[in-house]
Amino acid sequence: MAETSPETTPHHGSAGSVVTIKKYANRRLYNTATSAYVTLDHLAQMVRDRVDFVVFDAKSGDDITRSILTQIILEAESSGNNLLPVGFLRDIIRSYGDSVQGFLPSYLDLAMKSFTDSREHFSKSLSGGIDLSAPVELFQQAVRANMTVMAEAARAFTGGLVPTSLRPAAKAPPKADPSEELMAMRAQMAALQARLDKLDGTHG
Repeated sequence: MAETSPETTPHHGSAGSVVTIKKYANRRLYNTATSAYVTLDHLAQMVRDRVDFVVFDAKSGDDITRSILTQIILEAESSGNNLLPVGFLRDIIRSYGDSVQGFLPSYLDLAMKSFTDSREHFSKSLSGGIDLSAPVELFQQAVRANMTVMAEAARAFTGGLVPTSLRPAAKAPPKADPSEELMAMRAQMAALQARLDKLDGTHG
């Protein structure tokens, strides 16, 4: 079967269904829903089109979806579409075998969903003709709000242990009202004067 381009290959993934992809020993990927061989580009387009799929090794039957998705990311990164910061990649590597390894996948899922929701909300605001005088600031506010939500989720997952980078910035203690400070000083002086007067009366 000849491979077709991502633009012309039907996904045949109805709402709620999951397309099964089989990977053969010759590294070829076979879409069982369309009875056609596909490429990583096809699968990347399916992801963008929100078509769910799972990839199985045709020989062993093992679920290799995670490794295939990782390959798609590596292909995109190597082609110059750099999306993942070097620091982030290093942190991911450090997390393997770390005490938070079990928590990290859930947190990253939540973080990405939160970011996607903010992006979609922002896009709808722009397409809806709403006058946004400071779109960048608005988006940043949404991200900060989401970070707060994620920090709370992280605290729930880890039993109160939240990475420093995820903690909302500590609020500075409210400054005291100058008039209140003055009144407090006057009260202290009055109390001191009263004690002095009492002492003078005792020795008089």
